[in-house]
Amino acid sequence: MSVYLDHAATTPMFDVAIDAMNASLRKLGNPSSLHTEGRSTRKDVEDAREKIAQAIDCLSSEVIFTGSGTEADNAAIKGLFWHTDKKVIIVSSIEHHAVLDPAHWLVEHEGAELIEIPVNSSGTIDLDFLKKVLAERRSEIALISVMHSNNETGVIQPIAEVVQIAGDIPVHCDAVQSFTKVPLSFKELGLFAMTISGHKVGGPLGIGALILRRAVEIPALLHGGGQERDIRSGTLNAPSIVAFAAAVEAHLYDAKKVAALRDLFESGVVAARPDAVINGKGAQRLPGISNITFPGTQSDSLLLLMDSQKVSCSTGAACTAGVHRPSHVLMAMGLSDVLSQSSLRFSFGTTNTEADVAYALSVLPDVIERGLAANAVGRK
Repeated sequence: MSVYLDHAATTPMFDVAIDAMNASLRKLGNPSSLHTEGRSTRKDVEDAREKIAQAIDCLSSEVIFTGSGTEADNAAIKGLFWHTDKKVIIVSSIEHHAVLDPAHWLVEHEGAELIEIPVNSSGTIDLDFLKKVLAERRSEIALISVMHSNNETGVIQPIAEVVQIAGDIPVHCDAVQSFTKVPLSFKELGLFAMTISGHKVGGPLGIGALILRRAVEIPALLHGGGQERDIRSGTLNAPSIVAFAAAVEAHLYDAKKVAALRDLFESGVVAARPDAVINGKGAQRLPGISNITFPGTQSDSLLLLMDSQKVSCSTGAACTAGVHRPSHVLMAMGLSDVLSQSSLRFSFGTTNTEADVAYALSVLPDVIERGLAANAVGRK
């Protein structure tokens, strides 16, 4: 038996998306060409744009296709910064590196100043801190970026309140994890920009979108043919766009089922290991993400041990050049360096079953014991 519990990293493509992609792959025509084939492909792209716009509650002209969520985040952070002469960028301390890294790049190369909003022990941002910063420095702030939900813990952030506090300051939101899993309206939130991605929602890898207010124009990262409002030049990836929209339109994600599986799993973990800590449990969370600390273990060892038992999960922390690093998200929530490296992320999707949960729980106790023993030997 093999159990996949890493849906937050990427989720299986829906059959309807695969079928849509295959059909598009067989069509000839660059969507920027004016001949019959080109116009036919362009119609497919624009139909897909409309479907995604309806799902996210925005205008179709506000959907800008990109090669990934990371590219959309970069375009938003850099573009909104370059759109003004103000120098202060505000982000939450738990952002994905697709937001944190371009922000740090702007500090190093463009003279930006970065302010990070702290979070409480449940992983929710400190709105009072944000209010204080804005009261003192509002006229200096170029943009604010706060994710809709955290990719490691699943904790949902108070984006509507952030936008209200921000007023006329542009707010960007990385909604990659939230899209199609919880109610999400670009229009109602009042955002300037939002990021979504195909492979988190049953679509293909390598396609994302930046949702950008129609009245907002930002400098381009990619220059060329002027596609996508002259913000993202390049031949449109019609097959992936069509498949992305097909997955969104199908909306096969069953939030109640996924939440029930997560809760069943967490109950089983705590019963088996009373010392285990579910990170972010006190906050509102996405249905499918469970981040659990197992004191006395090393998460990279646990991941490999789980993998040896044919259960796929994640450490939720960055690994660079083979060196395991503590999760900046968990450390921002107050966990120590050691505990931040003793946690695993299990993320559930619609394709998971109660049998998957039962199997994962059946192998977990032995994995934890072996992980504790290995860590004890390593400390000697």
